[in-house]
Amino acid sequence: MSLYKADLHIHTLLSPCGDLDMTPSLIINEAKNRGLNIIGITDHNTTLQAKVMKESFSDSSDFIILTGVEICSSEEVHSIALFDSLESLSEFQNILDKYMPETENVPEIFGDQVVIDFQEQIIYEESRSLLTALNISIQDIERLVHSLNGIFILAHVDRNSFSIYSQLGFIPFDITIDAVELSASCNVKSFINEHPELNNYSIIRSSDAHYPNQIGIVSTTFDLDKLEFKEIKKAIKERKIL
Repeated sequence: MSLYKADLHIHTLLSPCGDLDMTPSLIINEAKNRGLNIIGITDHNTTLQAKVMKESFSDSSDFIILTGVEICSSEEVHSIALFDSLESLSEFQNILDKYMPETENVPEIFGDQVVIDFQEQIIYEESRSLLTALNISIQDIERLVHSLNGIFILAHVDRNSFSIYSQLGFIPFDITIDAVELSASCNVKSFINEHPELNNYSIIRSSDAHYPNQIGIVSTTFDLDKLEFKEIKKAIKERKIL
C-alpha cells in the first residue's frame, strides 16, 4: 500500500471565467510541483478538455489524470463525475449535450470557452453557456454516472450556493453518493458537527481550482495498492482516505 495525493476538482481554460493560464501543460506542471499524484479535470458541464488531456498524456507510475466533469443539475446542485474510460466519458458527454439549454455564451463577460491541445492551439470553441443548469435532476445525474461505472461526488457541500445543502437543505435519501467534497475554505470539524450525517460518507477535499495558484491548495490522500482508477474508487468505498 502507498499514499497518493489527489486534487480531484480542477478546471481548465474551457470553464467559464477560467484563467487564461489554465493550459494542459501548466496544470500538469503545477500539480506535480505541488506534490500531487492524481488530478481530476472537471470543467463545468463539459468533458471535452478532459478528453483531450487524457488522449495526449501518458499516465505514469506516480502521476495520473482522471477525466470527468462538474455538473449543474436542474436544482442548481453541483456534483462531480469521474470516469475510467474515454468511452464512458464520451457517452456522458452525449448526455450533457442532450440536457444542455441552448443559451449562448457571452465571451465578453464570461470568457472564451475553448478546448486547446498541448501546443496551446484552439481545436474547438463551445458556443453554448456552460454556466447554465442542465435540464436534469441530481437524482437522475447520479444514476447515469453510476450506469457508466463512474464515481459520483457531491461538490463543495459546505458552500452557500450551488451545493446540496444550499439548494435542497438536505441530502436526499434516494441518491447513492460515493463521496462528499468539502471546499478549501471549510472548517471541517465545525461543519461535520453541524451535519453529523456526513459521517456516513467518504469525505474528500479538493481545490475547485480556476487559477494556477489554487491547484492543490487542499487535497485528499488515498491509500492505494496501485495508482489507477479502480483502486481510487475502491479506496473511496472503503474509506481509505487520509
